[in-house]
Order: sequence, then structure tokens, then C-alpha cells
Amino acid sequence: MEIAREGAAALVTEMARTTWESVRAAVARFFSWGGEEGVDQELRLIDGAQQRLADARQGERAAVEDRLRGELVIQLAAFMLKHPEAAQELRDLAGQVQGAGEGSGARTSVHNNTNSQVVIADGSINASGGFHYGTAGGGQ
Repeated sequence: MEIAREGAAALVTEMARTTWESVRAAVARFFSWGGEEGVDQELRLIDGAQQRLADARQGERAAVEDRLRGELVIQLAAFMLKHPEAAQELRDLAGQVQGAGEGSGARTSVHNNTNSQVVIADGSINASGGFHYGTAGGGQ
């Protein structure tokens, strides 16, 4: 039940952010433990909850978030009763969401970028002189 509480809190937090769509994909993977039909049913409930939060007036948001946390605890706990093997995935999802919320900046992962450079800046970059890069040995 504790993991259901953690998962519900993480989901409600993410529902209020602009990053919800990327988290929704991870939620779909979690619910895939119940099969394709189960994913659709569970996501309809999740999407409805997210829409209620999005539609809530600013003064009502805290109360709506509390209600949604309670609803999601029940939904997640019921799902894990049927699919206990999914518990670790929910733990991982809650941990990722909580970890992402700890920093103030965006998080970026770059994969399979062979023979390229990735530049990530928290501000302006002036490339009027061009970008020059090479290997540690001096080649390019």
C-alpha cells in the first residue's frame, strides 16, 4: 500500500506539470502488466483525473489534488493486487518523478550520439566564432 501512496503522490505532482505526457508514457508501460485492454481502461481513469486537475480553479487545486491522490492510491493498489510483479516498476516510476522534481532545471538524456557533440546550456550561447571541438588528443 505504501508504494501505491508514493506512486499516487508522484502522479498527481506530474499531472500538474508540463511534462505530464512523458510521464504518461511511463504510466502506460506500468499498466501494460495488465495487458493491452487493461492499459486502455486504466489510462482512461488516469486521463480523467489529469483533466479534472487541469480544469480545477486555482483556489480548488489543493483539494482536487488531495482527492486525486486518494483515488489513485485505490486504483494503483487494486492494480498491484492483480499484478504484484508490477510493484517494482511503480517504485521506479515514483523514484524517477521524485528525482526529477528535486532539481530546478530540465533533465536531459542523450543516447547513441556517436561522432557528435551535445551542447546543453542554461542561458545564451554565442557561436559567432564557430564551434570547434575535437578529441582529447587534438584530432577532430
